[in-house]
Amino acid sequence: MTIAALAVAGVALLAAVVAWAQVVSLRRRVSAVPKDGDVIGALQDLDRDLSAIEGAIEDFGPRIDRIERFLPSTVCRTGVVAFDAFGDISGNQSRSIALLNAQGTGLVLSVLVGRSETLFFTKRVERRNGVEQLSPEEEEAVEKAMTSGR
Repeated sequence: MTIAALAVAGVALLAAVVAWAQVVSLRRRVSAVPKDGDVIGALQDLDRDLSAIEGAIEDFGPRIDRIERFLPSTVCRTGVVAFDAFGDISGNQSRSIALLNAQGTGLVLSVLVGRSETLFFTKRVERRNGVEQLSPEEEEAVEKAMTSGR
């Protein structure tokens, strides 16, 4: 008799678990129904929202194309060299700063700090070479820019 009672209890437990799973599944389905019961209206709203999202995604294509066209010319490589330009101020306060794109084209800014004056120069760089003659510090800044970030 105890074995029969255990078997009945096991079957009852199994039936309770199945019934609980069905209740959970039914609750999930019922919670998806709008409170006002307008399932068609909810589906239409969802369709409108999806259409708006698809339109926004389609707008990204041309924007990304424009960005990709500009990327090769953007400054992505920088190099800085500190030095003493005139020998009259300690602390290497003068700087040469290279601002280049991936192909090594851009410019070098040099600020020469002296005791009585500060000079500012810019020089163009085309494919790692100065259009005008570069100083050793400017050449070093270009080299640092092209080797940084690799």
